[in-house]
Amino acid sequence: MRIELRGVSKGRNGQALAPTTVGYESGRATLARAETEQRPTVLGLLAAGRMRPDAGSVTIDGRADAAAIRRTVALVDAPGVSDPAPDITLAGVAAEELMFAGVPSNPVSVSRWLDDLGLREFARVPVANVDPVVRLRLLTELAILRDGVEGIVLVSPDRHGGDPQEWWTLARGLADRGYAVLVIAGDASAAAIGAAAMIARMQADEVDETDEQAAIAEGGLA
Repeated sequence: MRIELRGVSKGRNGQALAPTTVGYESGRATLARAETEQRPTVLGLLAAGRMRPDAGSVTIDGRADAAAIRRTVALVDAPGVSDPAPDITLAGVAAEELMFAGVPSNPVSVSRWLDDLGLREFARVPVANVDPVVRLRLLTELAILRDGVEGIVLVSPDRHGGDPQEWWTLARGLADRGYAVLVIAGDASAAAIGAAAMIARMQADEVDETDEQAAIAEGGLA
């Protein structure tokens, strides 16, 4: 599955969202940058088929079908749209989402589900008070329980603080499981993730060069 947003904008003169082009697809995590309080949510709504652009197009596998996008893409933690109330406990969030997913949501089932994720110790903690990565793991795992979900649009995970690499690793893990993942975050987080990726590539190149030199040395001794 591939979803393409081409030149999408919202509001007069693009005030709510300036023309934006981005795509995301199954098996890959994509990071889109959007600044200000409103624009990440607007972009998320467009990318998840919940809002029509004033200009541009949104397609799924080459066709315009907002209903199909809504069926297959979960909009996760969008401020004021799909984020949980801050005072609800993790167990309460899980119970509600399990019910919507058609999964048993009684206290025993919720406890077992949190156990499976290693999150039972946070069951009675308000969702606003847990570490960002715990919050986001809970919400994304709940989202993919819904029938037909093949993609995730995660909005502004950086607003909760913490290390951007943690939620980016979470997003890449979901992509490794076959989901199409779009993460919408600010410039600072994108820069941090880009810098970390560059360092990782440099370290990998150094290892490859060291291995090559060792192989040449071994060859010279033979």
